[in-house]
Amino acid sequence: MDRHRRGHQDCSHLALGGRDAGVTSQFLYDLRQRLANRVQLTSDDHRAYLVGMDYAFSGMNVDYAILAKIYGEAPEAQKRCSPAEFIGCERKAIVGNPDPKHISTSFAERQNLSVPMGLRRYTRLTNAFSRKIENHAAVLPLYYFAYNFIKIHGTLRCPPAMAAGVTDRLWEVSDLVDLLEADERGLERAA
Repeated sequence: MDRHRRGHQDCSHLALGGRDAGVTSQFLYDLRQRLANRVQLTSDDHRAYLVGMDYAFSGMNVDYAILAKIYGEAPEAQKRCSPAEFIGCERKAIVGNPDPKHISTSFAERQNLSVPMGLRRYTRLTNAFSRKIENHAAVLPLYYFAYNFIKIHGTLRCPPAMAAGVTDRLWEVSDLVDLLEADERGLERAA
């Protein structure tokens, strides 16, 4: 078995991995396995994404671009606490033919805000902060299920799963409980 598949067998830890090239490569390889059609991807200019894209999508039909943000110097008196001044951004097509209108990291950045706001386990210095990685890993699928199937989003006026055509109805927490109980019954029968 090649190293791609060997590293792919258990990707449950990827939601909790670091930003290094190894974890990023595994995450992108897992993403590639889930895609049925050509897609356009955009990342920031973190080097791990370049390495990961080459590892996971080598020779594949993908349109990939980088959105590099350009920052100036922070004012001298405020260097420690204030972010550097945002000057602009540069769009770079890396692979394929990405549509310049869709070269954006806005969706990922919005998700990076929504997760800690909706899942307080990501917020340090609160009593909800995850102290054990196992508890943190267990709550992630529950959060994303609720986010995608139960929560009505203001801009969509429905959950994202409905907007994407994955489901045709608004789910409730009881639907998730029913799925979990059915899965447990299936496991008991198999044992």
